[in-house]
Amino acid sequence: PAPSAPQPRPMWLGPEEVLLAGALWVTERANPFFLLQRRRGHGPARPGVRLLVGTLDVVLDSSARVAPYRILHQTQDSQVYWAVACGSSRKEITKHWEWLENNLLQTLSIFDNEEDITTFVKGKIHGIIAEENKNEQPQSEEDPGKFKEAELKMRKQFGMPEVEKLVNYYSCSYWKGRVPRQGWLYLTVNHLCFYSFLLGKEVTLVIQWVDVTQLEKNATLLFPECIKVSTRDSELYFSMFLNINETFKLMEQLANIAMRQLLDNESFLQDKSLPKPRRPLKNISALKRDLDARAKNECYRATFRLPKDECLDGHTDCTLWTPFNKMHIPGQMFVSNNYICFASRAEEACHLIIPLREVTIVEKADSSSVLPSPLSISTKSKMTFFFANLKDRDFLVQRISDFLQRTPSKKPCGIDREWKWNVADPSTSAVSVSPLAISPTSALGHRPISFCAGQVPTASQGLLKLFRRNSEELSGPKGAKEKMKEESWNIHFFEYGRGMCMYRTAKTRELVQKGIPENLRGELWLLFSGAWNEMVTHPGYYADLVEKSMGRYNLATEEIERDLHRSMPEHPAFQNELGIAALRRVLTAYAFRNPTIGYCQAMNIVTSVLLLYCNEEEAFWLLVALCERMLPDYYNTRVVGALVDQGIFEELTREYLPQLSEKMQDLGVISTISLSWFLTLFLSVMPFESAVVIVDCFFYEGIKFILQVSLAILDANMEKLLQCCDEGEAMTILGRYLDNVVNRQSVSPPIPHLHALLTSGDEPPLEIDIFELIKTSYEKFSNLKADDIEQMRFKQRLKVIQSLEDTAKKSVVRAVSGDIGFSMEELEELYVVFKAKYLMSCYWGNNRAAAARRDQSLPYLEQYRIDMEQFKELFISLTPWSCGAHTPVLAGRLFRLLDENRDSLINFKEFVTGMSGMYHGDLTEKLKVLYKLHLPPALNPEETESALEATSYFTEDVTTEGNATLLPLPLKEKGTSPQDYRYYLRMWAKEKESKKETIKDLPKMSQEQFIELCKTLYNMFSEDPVEQELYHAIATVASLLLRIGEVGKKFSNRPTRKSEDCKANSTQDPVSEEESPTSEQSQNSAVEQTPQADHEDKASIDAQPEKTQPENQTLGDGSGEGQGSPLQLLSDDETKDDMSMSSYSMVSTGSLQCEDIADDTVLVGCEGSSAAARYGSTIDTDWSISFEQILASMLTETALVNYFEKKVNILQKIKDQKKVERQFSSSSDYELSSVSG
Repeated sequence: PAPSAPQPRPMWLGPEEVLLAGALWVTERANPFFLLQRRRGHGPARPGVRLLVGTLDVVLDSSARVAPYRILHQTQDSQVYWAVACGSSRKEITKHWEWLENNLLQTLSIFDNEEDITTFVKGKIHGIIAEENKNEQPQSEEDPGKFKEAELKMRKQFGMPEVEKLVNYYSCSYWKGRVPRQGWLYLTVNHLCFYSFLLGKEVTLVIQWVDVTQLEKNATLLFPECIKVSTRDSELYFSMFLNINETFKLMEQLANIAMRQLLDNESFLQDKSLPKPRRPLKNISALKRDLDARAKNECYRATFRLPKDECLDGHTDCTLWTPFNKMHIPGQMFVSNNYICFASRAEEACHLIIPLREVTIVEKADSSSVLPSPLSISTKSKMTFFFANLKDRDFLVQRISDFLQRTPSKKPCGIDREWKWNVADPSTSAVSVSPLAISPTSALGHRPISFCAGQVPTASQGLLKLFRRNSEELSGPKGAKEKMKEESWNIHFFEYGRGMCMYRTAKTRELVQKGIPENLRGELWLLFSGAWNEMVTHPGYYADLVEKSMGRYNLATEEIERDLHRSMPEHPAFQNELGIAALRRVLTAYAFRNPTIGYCQAMNIVTSVLLLYCNEEEAFWLLVALCERMLPDYYNTRVVGALVDQGIFEELTREYLPQLSEKMQDLGVISTISLSWFLTLFLSVMPFESAVVIVDCFFYEGIKFILQVSLAILDANMEKLLQCCDEGEAMTILGRYLDNVVNRQSVSPPIPHLHALLTSGDEPPLEIDIFELIKTSYEKFSNLKADDIEQMRFKQRLKVIQSLEDTAKKSVVRAVSGDIGFSMEELEELYVVFKAKYLMSCYWGNNRAAAARRDQSLPYLEQYRIDMEQFKELFISLTPWSCGAHTPVLAGRLFRLLDENRDSLINFKEFVTGMSGMYHGDLTEKLKVLYKLHLPPALNPEETESALEATSYFTEDVTTEGNATLLPLPLKEKGTSPQDYRYYLRMWAKEKESKKETIKDLPKMSQEQFIELCKTLYNMFSEDPVEQELYHAIATVASLLLRIGEVGKKFSNRPTRKSEDCKANSTQDPVSEEESPTSEQSQNSAVEQTPQADHEDKASIDAQPEKTQPENQTLGDGSGEGQGSPLQLLSDDETKDDMSMSSYSMVSTGSLQCEDIADDTVLVGCEGSSAAARYGSTIDTDWSISFEQILASMLTETALVNYFEKKVNILQKIKDQKKVERQFSSSSDYELSSVSG
């Protein structure tokens, strides 16, 4: 019977018409657009009614059970209702009702037309249904599912190539003005795309992630929850998502990957290595899963400070027995390749990290009702950890044992040293090598040192222990206080464990806040930062690096040498060669480990402090942890990380100190202070003894602590800062305050602080106790959360990187604008196109060479470089000289001409120089570019057989050119010699020399090169409105120049070479058999007509004396090797008239369509003139022509002059180029505009 049928689940319905909304249904809730109804007979009703309704249901539809609740859509004047959702319980249907009220009600009130409202609601509901269905698994393995369909649709709709992968797609509305457009949002690896077709209107959006400047999820008056996507020139709003949080998180991840690409190619290449599934993608995108996994990995590594290559395998809920308070603490266990970690639910309760290299036994204990599914893990340090309430214990144990088998069993050398620092008696552990035992002139000085057999380059401990002056403090009350601190830590170690497997609790943080004792500082910094893990898993790594890097020089080592003596010069440890040598080795080793960062100022200050408390190897790994994990991107050339955290600091100031925020903004102080505070962790602005306590807390808490202390400092000085008139005054107030932050508990003798100069005036300054400052910062600002800071970092990173990119664009444009004809606006547009082409090669190129070739240490101008294929694509879309099928050939030649250092890449300046040559200047300048394109190096040896002979002309004359760099330069390997930057300085100096190239400096052109030039010109004119005139003009000029070359040959000193065994058609590039008969006839007629036309030539030359005279003089001056002016020396025998010209032009234009002008046709056409007929048909190697002769001949033809003098608008070409940028996918015939509809 019907009642036993399964209840339908709550669901959206593809809107169905309902004519009688009242029959058998009771309306429970209503608003102007929707009704929520309950089926009569459900809920509180009389038994008779229930029976009647049940019977009706069975009679009317015996196959299905009707859901007891439904939602209808209605409009005021319409009699028709539409069912949009149904559900089996009030609770279920209420969820749908609330979604409609929150997301649609306000929006629908905007529409004027009721039909539009219904169309919109139906479209929205269909979109939701499609989105819910996309996650259902397909029926069979062969069915690629809805996701694959969506990916194909996306490619076709937006013209994306195969390599562009869809990550996910969502149903939503895009707000165009005040009207929402319901459609689909496609998120791909590199683009955000939206498509909608509704009410007869189409909307298409395509935005590259690299162009996104801001992503925000917010609520406005118009729509409750929406995502705002900002680019440099538009703001886009999307709303009505089924799951807005998931969508926003994914958008953030994709934008973040794009920012990494702009910031640092190495990280981007790792990001780009998203999985390439072997089988077609199923409904759930593999990329989406991968991105989710990556986000979890990053969070896991950050929480437990694990190495960058650690991958989370899984996590599960459990409890951990904590012996120090005899409790089972609920939390989560995380398992990865090399670690088992635990984090309690209550943030402060307990954190635990167990490296698998320490684990000895993993065993399942007996379950009981008190302790279900317990698991005990024992370590080498005799600690045992009890976990319980594990859901899938057997599987977990199997995974852990799998990872344990992969963990190297034998101990790497150098890890035998457990934490055996005898704290109780510092005298025994203080000095294992006395300062006298290693004199500064010993092997430590400059020679690379072998680290084997326990030899340590400086000492087995930090420099502080070697250079501690006999201090009375050790025996006084401060010494006693220090002993008490050490004793507190010893008790803590006894209760909570020591080493990596220590239970980290609120008690640990309390002890850190009170200051770590000097003897324990190195050990605890290594533990809390996670540097210890990397050090013990890479034994000998640092020693090898030192050996490789010592004695090698590059820009980084020069900067290091310069800063060595500026690193804590006031400390005795760095007033001698021992400390300086240790600092040199650590910084140089790091520069070689990470050339992307190399060396950045501020690293020297931080490293010198690390060396005071740790040995060299430990200091090195702490530096790695700082630069690569704890302060990401801080120490690269653009200090991006510090700028990002500066933005966070500004945001927090607005939130916590609103009255001060505006004042600080006006004074511009935050940007000045935050960089110096954050980059050196206060070490450069506070007395050393106080700043080192900040470093203690930083290694335990991370950047969160630096931000909260910075807020506390501003808060303490608020009154004074509000009275300030300018930045200088505010800086002095803060400088004085920081100068007087003292550590009264320090046992080290005070080190004079460089900033003490600021403390002037009559009254003695007020001293601030560092521990009080830290305590205040926790009391007032401790509710900062690490997760929130990561979220803010993402938002700020978008802003910072995009503003840096804008700065880079401006500086590049300024740098190249001086001697290039484009306006600033045109240059900026060209830069955008150029950069986009480079970036496209990074993610759509088949190889990764493009991404690998960006070097952040180079000047901005050199950072983006494109190869020949990319240049050809840009050339084809931007050139004013379109040559049809010949255009790529011309592009290749121009590329070779511009690529002066022969590395097969050109930078932006070279690119715009090439473009400018075609767009700007007079006829002479443009012809000069065209002329050079038909000489080596632009002309390839393969393109003309005699190019090698022509090269001899080129190399003879190249020394007279202003641009001596055209000769191949030996490429230097980056980072091997100090010539790296000197080379650039020389290049710039050379550019500064304004040695103007004259037309006389251009080498002569051989006959073969000249024929190539003619071929280019024919192709160039093929689509011009006045192509007939141009063909006639170029035929005239080409014929004339061939004869001039012949005459010139007679006056050269070289004997002419006769070509003997040549037939009429045995030319280089002979006519193919498939050639059309028309063209063969025409060529023959041209050859036949030539002799009879000879006698009229003189008249044709004499007829235009006023035109040719001025050029004649120029030509006479410029001809070398004893040649006279060929034009003045022409005789009856050597000249032809316009009859032969016209018959020649008929060959080229009359009898052939422009696309039929094959390479060989044009060549034979050229040789069909009398010169070729008379002197034989092979290429004449003694024949040559100069640029001046070509120019003079061209000037006689108005059509040619007009063609080269006409102006072309490059901005229009750039606009067109952007439109079709993504249209090289053959699947799309759809014209795309960036924002259309």
